Amino acid sequence: MRIFIFHLNMNPVSKIYFILIMLVIILFSSCTKRVNYSEIPAIEYESFIGLYNSELGIYDRGVITVNYTDGDGDIGLSQGDTLAPYNPESRYYYNFIITYFEVRNGVVTEVPLLSYNPSTQEYDTISLSARIPILTPPGRNKAIKGMIKDTIFIYNFNSDFDTIRFSVVLVDRALHESNTVFTPFVVRE
Repeated sequence: MRIFIFHLNMNPVSKIYFILIMLVIILFSSCTKRVNYSEIPAIEYESFIGLYNSELGIYDRGVITVNYTDGDGDIGLSQGDTLAPYNPESRYYYNFIITYFEVRNGVVTEVPLLSYNPSTQEYDTISLSARIPILTPPGRNKAIKGMIKDTIFIYNFNSDFDTIRFSVVLVDRALHESNTVFTPFVVRE
């Protein structure tokens, strides 16, 4: 830090005000802390809330909420991000990866959710994962933290098992994968 000494042609009271103003500016500029997070995103489970569908008489959707941090702020994809490695056939087409599990005879089992497609007369796999839009903040400090809420389909009409849970992973544009978090076990009604 450089210190400049100069002479001001001011009366003594003006000089005191000037010095006080400069001290306040220096004080406030030194209070800004730079936040340092890892460049690998980190997530923390916050909550899961089931949503009741009164027409069907079941909880068929739920809202999963996670908190996140990322040191370089490269979270999110634009609609145009569809070329490799973000192409639809890739694991990284989605950057908020949600996996569905059922407890089957006491064993936690990953289960694909299927929906019957009358056009093809076959079952299609339903993806619970999502594409989070770009969250990169403006400015030099790109470190970010926040909360992601996503509404997902939770009812497996093709299963008689009633205890489920979900895992979540967040992926940044550099393909760094966060830690995996799990919801608690949820009993479908």
